Amino acid sequence: MSRRERLYHLHAILRQRRTPITRQVLMDELGCSQATLYRLIGELRDHLGAPLEQDPDSRGYYYDRSLAGHFELPGLWISPEELQALLTARHILGNVQPGLLEDELDGVQSRINQLLDQQGLNVSAHPERINIRHDAGRPVPAALFETVFQALFQRRRLAMSYHGRRRDNLSERIVSPQRLTAYRDRWYLEAWCHQAEGLRSFALERIRDMRLLEEAAREIPDTAMAQHFDESFGIFSGPAREVATLRFSAEAARWAADEMWHPQQQGQWLDDGRFELSVPFGSPRELVMEILRYGADVELLEPASLRQLVREQLEGALEHYRSGR
Repeated sequence: MSRRERLYHLHAILRQRRTPITRQVLMDELGCSQATLYRLIGELRDHLGAPLEQDPDSRGYYYDRSLAGHFELPGLWISPEELQALLTARHILGNVQPGLLEDELDGVQSRINQLLDQQGLNVSAHPERINIRHDAGRPVPAALFETVFQALFQRRRLAMSYHGRRRDNLSERIVSPQRLTAYRDRWYLEAWCHQAEGLRSFALERIRDMRLLEEAAREIPDTAMAQHFDESFGIFSGPAREVATLRFSAEAARWAADEMWHPQQQGQWLDDGRFELSVPFGSPRELVMEILRYGADVELLEPASLRQLVREQLEGALEHYRSGR
């Protein structure tokens, strides 16, 4: 039970009872320790203004009935993290492309505005105060989104024409969709590909044609999905096979140390102010691009095969600048 749930539950107990309730009964009802109970009582009485009293004889707690009828908990109080999520959701809804669920999303946005107003935040009057910058996102047709949603939640297969960037060719696929992933302002369909007989990730903006099939989708266990897509770095990751170790300069470390490259990453500060980061990876493609982003401020220590790939990319880039234009 969360702190908020316990506060609401404590309020409900006190409002319903007309006699003092002992500390032990409240602890049992709320499933909490004595210290937690005292914190809840203090918040309810001192911060939220509840008419909470303590009986001098039984030491039990009760609401002053002459005032209890006028007291209600606020409809909402939220943490900074929840506030940020609401503001982000409101901004995204305000910029969503028209078409898919347009009327329904307008209703959701109105409700978010009401919740923010309850906090004294009139965001609607000054929308320019919140600026969420997006990466180089790639638009996806609303009709395609709708078809993917239907397939995901009706558990049906999809037939599609897909133009992959790596091989630069158009292929016909039948897939069993498993989940839709938003990654760096881009959308990917993670699915079982019946042609490849394996899990694959498809960029939605590269789907040229799609239709919903009647055949039921093949179900892939969550553990298999996590092992394939979540264990290593990047969106086209596959199972983690190796660990890359990077060493950042003291200057770049001030940024790199705060970045989340992967949930299972490991980092350590060196005595000279540099920072070492270890990241599990499968496919090296995206990891190489991320390493190159730091240029001379990072050195890839291992594995040797990945180090060679990074070296080849850097040497190729250097060739562009060796000769005069």
